[in-house]
Amino acid sequence: MRIFVAGSSGQVALSLKEAAAKEGICLETFGRPDFDLADADSVGATVKAFHPDIIINAAAYTAVDAAETDEAAAFAINADGPAHLARAAAQLDIPLLHISTDYVFDGAKNGPYVETDSTGPTGIYGRSKLKGEQAALEAHNKVAIFRTAWVYSPFGKNFVKTMLQLAKTRDELGVVADQIGNPTYGPDIAVALLAAAKAMLASEWKPEFGGIFHLVGTGEASWHEFAEAIFDAGSCYGHPRPKVKAITTADYPTPAKRPANSRLDCSKLADTFGIHLPSWEQSTNLCVKRLFESGDLG
Repeated sequence: MRIFVAGSSGQVALSLKEAAAKEGICLETFGRPDFDLADADSVGATVKAFHPDIIINAAAYTAVDAAETDEAAAFAINADGPAHLARAAAQLDIPLLHISTDYVFDGAKNGPYVETDSTGPTGIYGRSKLKGEQAALEAHNKVAIFRTAWVYSPFGKNFVKTMLQLAKTRDELGVVADQIGNPTYGPDIAVALLAAAKAMLASEWKPEFGGIFHLVGTGEASWHEFAEAIFDAGSCYGHPRPKVKAITTADYPTPAKRPANSRLDCSKLADTFGIHLPSWEQSTNLCVKRLFESGDLG
């Protein structure tokens, strides 16, 4: 199995590289400056040269607030990019696994979102990601969209690492308590994507492999609850534990509106591929443990 991964420095791309190495899977990541997702010719030529069995798109413009004033760049990467990859996959008649986001929803639903719920992104980032989903599905008949949310990992910048760093200098932190979602560990996403890829390549393509799936950690939390869990885990390593004050979204205004409800239902993923992600609490503890044992945080 040869896997082409668009994106080389993001949390999911790095998690995929690590997971594939553990399993002895041939996986290569491709990113700037050698590979430009927004350039159709660059995408087509690079994919053709590698000649993969499957493509995973882990590249994205993820600066949610910056996207509000950088719409062209967001759409070039998040909308045009997936279309370029889908067309490249169609040329080789291979599957494309594309990572999307909870931000395609407006957050107004009372319960967890299912794949068939109406979308309604409230910002440029969400709109660009939704356009990317649609463009990829229109360009190729072997496309699986995996919407995830609240991603954290030992790599790059994320909420877990930010909280632990702030704890070094702050006795008290205000963290939003009226946004609810599913914290999702990058390495768990990677394991799930590889499992889905194996299932797709183990037999002839089945229509049920395509379409939209939700892929998030099991269980739900507010950002405030997530922060408390991070500090609980960090305290086991003697890390400072600040007081966490619950604040509202209105107390912490941002250029882009965040969904109040980011919860995603993963039943379809389980039914189709037999994939169940661990609880977010379990994976948070693993992430914090790894950060301290690796010496990245102390």
